[in-house]
Amino acid sequence: MQAQHNIHATEAQKAHIARLLLQANLAYGESNSPVSLVQRIKARHECRGYLGEILAQEPGNAVALGLLGRVEMDDGALEKAHTLFTDSLNQDPAQPQQFTNLGYWAIKSERPALAEQYFIQALEMDRQSAAAFCGVAHAKRLQGQFDVAFLHYRKLLETGLEWPSIYSGMLTCAEHLDVQKTDSKLARDAILLLRHSGLPHQEIGRFVAAIIRQQYDLENPNAQVALDAASEDELLILALEKTLMPDPAVEELATLLRRAIIAEVAQTVALRDELQPLALALAIYADRTGYALTAEDDEERLVAAINNSICAQLVMGEEQDGMIGSLIVSAMYGAMFHQTFAVQLGRWNLVDWPVALQPVLAASYYNRAAEEAIKQNFDEKAEELCLEKTDVPQAWPNWTKLAYRSETSLKTMMATELGMNTAQLPDTLRIMVCGAQSGQRAMELAHYLKDVEVIAVDESLANIAKATRLAGEMDIDNIVFWPWSIAQRFVADDHKVHWIEIGRLPSAKMTDVSLAALVSSATGNGAVVHMHTAVNEQTDGDQQIRHLIAQHNLKPTRTALRQLRKMVLTNRQDPMWQSLIAETDFYGLGGCRDRWFSEQDASQLKELMAMVSNEVEWKLVKARDTDGHSLATKPVQQQIQAEALGSEVQSLMGQGLSVYFQRRR
Repeated sequence: MQAQHNIHATEAQKAHIARLLLQANLAYGESNSPVSLVQRIKARHECRGYLGEILAQEPGNAVALGLLGRVEMDDGALEKAHTLFTDSLNQDPAQPQQFTNLGYWAIKSERPALAEQYFIQALEMDRQSAAAFCGVAHAKRLQGQFDVAFLHYRKLLETGLEWPSIYSGMLTCAEHLDVQKTDSKLARDAILLLRHSGLPHQEIGRFVAAIIRQQYDLENPNAQVALDAASEDELLILALEKTLMPDPAVEELATLLRRAIIAEVAQTVALRDELQPLALALAIYADRTGYALTAEDDEERLVAAINNSICAQLVMGEEQDGMIGSLIVSAMYGAMFHQTFAVQLGRWNLVDWPVALQPVLAASYYNRAAEEAIKQNFDEKAEELCLEKTDVPQAWPNWTKLAYRSETSLKTMMATELGMNTAQLPDTLRIMVCGAQSGQRAMELAHYLKDVEVIAVDESLANIAKATRLAGEMDIDNIVFWPWSIAQRFVADDHKVHWIEIGRLPSAKMTDVSLAALVSSATGNGAVVHMHTAVNEQTDGDQQIRHLIAQHNLKPTRTALRQLRKMVLTNRQDPMWQSLIAETDFYGLGGCRDRWFSEQDASQLKELMAMVSNEVEWKLVKARDTDGHSLATKPVQQQIQAEALGSEVQSLMGQGLSVYFQRRR
């Protein structure tokens, strides 16, 4: 009788443990779901509680040990995680899940080759493991095998998986692929990525451009492009709507298609319904480039006549339907906000227009109006008052979506990646991003780090206005965008920050700005400074154009910028221009204006590097190379010190390292 009771007790205990494991898995799933960071931390805490109860009753429970390892890994305790995964396998070696866990541990430990071995071991035990197969893709990508990784991601999507990490990984690989021939599968991949609304499509401009170049045989000077065929090309229309394609041949294609549309409109006095999607896409693309696309004189005259016609229609009180075709054609050549009829468009809200027209009107009119209102809050607006409307600087870079990241906290990152003691830090940390440009990186920090408030600083009022508007639209309320003047007053009032990130350097025009002085004043004991050791925008073509600007005393007008670009594109076979043409910045007037008229002041970086080379005040806590791999800090520190002492032989300037310094006192 007693023996029978013990058997029942054991069975009851097993059932209880099974229920606890189920609850632990559910809690762990919630801790990695797209809910708030507070909810995720709470779920992770609950998961720990269930696992603690299981292991108190059965210390050798292999599944519980493995799941606890995943919790520790998510919290950044990589050594604890590795021990738990190993202990779990010692209890039960036949667990593909633990080899998968070890694979992701190796990825977090920056050992992708080892990660691949673990994932393959997991797949040998379970051929159906999507997590392990996806892990192989990540490992291949981190080893630079982008083509192999891309095919792995494609296979995962074909099986119906919709994990954000798959799309994000595939997008990262796409920009590294060398597309040399027409490939219908690659075109389908590009369409799939462009259709996905949550991806930063600005990052696959080269990939999409290469496919379109091959598809339309653009390297063949005798290639013929049919307007009707182009108007039905989903890839081309999506690409024009979603990204910027840094390719001279594709820019020429867009220019020719726009010319063909307006030529037909001139003959028929109407914009065919079949051409409207392509025309709308070209209008959005032209806006994204800052209207860099060149137009012939006859096109300009016809657009001027159309704009006059729109003015007359608005004065006569004509209904929207009668103006839509004219507005689309006008938007292909210039921002509606700059036209004489702009004020009259304000009688309608954006939602009052047809749905298909709304993206163009938002870009060409409503967003610009909102940004202009934001600019009025800053003294720097006075500098724009004397400019022609079309010469007012445009925000750059012209990005569309934030890159995908997992939510975390800055304190966790400082502890796990930089090995810092964060016990004394407050609950909310303050980040300052110097040279934030139009704010993508700054907003990613504010969006994905849930224990921060971000101050983003830039010298371009256009960048500040656009980023402020986008932050509002995305409901990112822990960030502000300021010009340098306000940031300097903020620091002068003895406010401190816990993290400073250096983006684009101030230009030589910012004579009253010293990055080194700002960093010195704004940081206290334990603060981190993150910077890069390379200064971009230094190609032979850039130097030559700056020489021409100085020689002819050119001003940064739209006309001058277009003429400079046209000179480069006309002579693009000349080796002098090759590196410049390869730069994404070249394909937007905002990028060209920044490169040529607001050149980064390299002396600012030298002064800052000299300051942080003082080992009494600063400690180099991490250094990464251009591929993101961690480097030994001691040799890098020695190079920085040698450079500060005047040794050009060991200069880090131009090497493209990412370095993190912590203030000692």
